[in-house]
Amino acid sequence: MAFALTGAVVFDGSEFVDGAAIVVDGRTIASLCSEADLPPTIERRPVKGLIAPGFIDVQVNGGGGVLFNQTRTVDGIAAIGVTHRRFGTTGFLPTFITDEGYKMREALDAVRAGLLEGVPGLLGIHLEGPFINPARNGVHDADYIRPITSDDIDLVASPGIGRVVITLAPERVPAAAIKRLSEAGAIVCAGHTEADISTIRAARAAGLAGFTHLFNAMPPLAGRQPGPVGAALDDPQAWCGLIADLQHVSPVSLRVAIATRGWQRMMLVSDAMPSVGTELTRFDLLGRTINRHGSRLMTDEGRLAGAHLDMASAVRNLVNELGLPLEAALHMASRAPAEFLRLGGELGRLAAGYRANLVLLDDDLKVVETWIDGVPSRD
Repeated sequence: MAFALTGAVVFDGSEFVDGAAIVVDGRTIASLCSEADLPPTIERRPVKGLIAPGFIDVQVNGGGGVLFNQTRTVDGIAAIGVTHRRFGTTGFLPTFITDEGYKMREALDAVRAGLLEGVPGLLGIHLEGPFINPARNGVHDADYIRPITSDDIDLVASPGIGRVVITLAPERVPAAAIKRLSEAGAIVCAGHTEADISTIRAARAAGLAGFTHLFNAMPPLAGRQPGPVGAALDDPQAWCGLIADLQHVSPVSLRVAIATRGWQRMMLVSDAMPSVGTELTRFDLLGRTINRHGSRLMTDEGRLAGAHLDMASAVRNLVNELGLPLEAALHMASRAPAEFLRLGGELGRLAAGYRANLVLLDDDLKVVETWIDGVPSRD
């Protein structure tokens, strides 16, 4: 049964529209029209606030007390999705970080099963490692970092696992392998890397799409050694993920990067850990204790370990702390990641034919309600 959401300001993915109604029919948006043009027989559901395209998070390690690496099951994925939905995320990639090979296969199998079962919001998987540089491993276990093999490429090219993002170090993976991954449909990003500018450019020519959590787990921009950060800021076609928790990257650096590149191909990512959506002050990450100090997650040695961050908070940080226009922040949380995932024809906009994935925000940009494929979270 079709229904119309009325009474809210609408951000359609490009601009704000007053007096608009969103007509939802099943899983899709049937139309975006004036409330005055609604047929008298349609069910009207009045709402108050701002409706925007649902947020899409392409880097989610966990949430709700669940870490994907440790709970490689459909139930684990669903629990992560339910938690992040509370904060506006209607599409996500559970992220599997560097670990044992059999566990990676189990993670892929869980995503395949989750997609078959229709886990709300599940879009695929992000494999962050193990093909990274041990010199920039962060909290990834160096014992499991390894070269890529043909079997690995065949594994991630297997059917039924949705969108696949792979984070790797281009200096550790031959350009030919990057080309094979890209041709197989994987979206390849540079991260946990010390690649120089020529290596990044060769990888881009081979199919590298962008950069995982820009600034983090990579050397800083330097005058004679631009490295990954310089390569990213110099390439307007590359996609860049940003952790906007104001812990991983200074607000000044975030503002400079966005001003340099524009926000069209900048994406917000949470890099969220199990503490999100809970009161946890510590948790286990692959045998290491991670301590939460406010919104900062640290190892006992004082190293950052993922983020205690949700997408709605990241949007608010861009607006309230960086002074970005709201439309830019919303774009970076929805339309940019949709286009990065090559789903720009079905997600990231509110228009006829698009999936009815929506978020309703109040005046403080806090989440009131979400819809995934037309189904509200309260159903």
